Amino acid sequence: MKTNFIQTYLSVDCVIFGFDDNQLNILLVKRDAVDGEKKIQKLPGSLIYNEEDVDDAANRVLFELTGIKKVRLRQFRCFASPDRANNPDDIKWLNKEYEPNINRLVTVAYLSLCKIDRKLNNVSKYRSTEWCPLNLIPEMPFDHNQILNESLLEIRRWIEHDPAIVFDLLPNKFTISQLHRLYEAIYNKPLDIRNFHKKVATMDYVQPLEERQTGVSHRAARYYKFDKIIYNKRKTNI
Repeated sequence: MKTNFIQTYLSVDCVIFGFDDNQLNILLVKRDAVDGEKKIQKLPGSLIYNEEDVDDAANRVLFELTGIKKVRLRQFRCFASPDRANNPDDIKWLNKEYEPNINRLVTVAYLSLCKIDRKLNNVSKYRSTEWCPLNLIPEMPFDHNQILNESLLEIRRWIEHDPAIVFDLLPNKFTISQLHRLYEAIYNKPLDIRNFHKKVATMDYVQPLEERQTGVSHRAARYYKFDKIIYNKRKTNI
């Protein structure tokens, strides 16, 4: 019996989260227009090079878009549906961008967190990159909306396993209100502030600073910092 093998290509796609004090944002790129279609936003990604493994490719994509080399990346799922690249516009773009006849495009999805106030150094072919609020995400090509939705579930699982990752999204000094809004954004639901303060009180690695907010119309809130040394000791003791 003859086996019906197909010509398959492997890519990576990265969901890069940032937080701007009130809402989660996703870093999106615009792919070049083909045959008069308008440029549309998508998740940053790439086919992998011959000499790369998938982790290398994901780190390359992240560096080309942000200039950041050392950042946490989490591989969370492979997307391999036969239908994920069958839209005619997507096929035209693939043929223009990569030329080969791609029968099946399998992608490995990665999740990353980035401080949104960090200056991004884009050296990629995608000259138009921007942070897009999570509630304003457009309809994206391929299955990128599905990948984004899966990444939100993954980030919640990641936090349960490693709570320290939320501080990758916050400034080095932050208020409890900022931390509270970040948790609400990640879980997409309101969280009782009194219970949240009780939760933070158990986090000995969230250390108060002497500094308070200035130039605000309300009562100045105290700043806090994430103490990585205390957190790592706590993990070791557990």
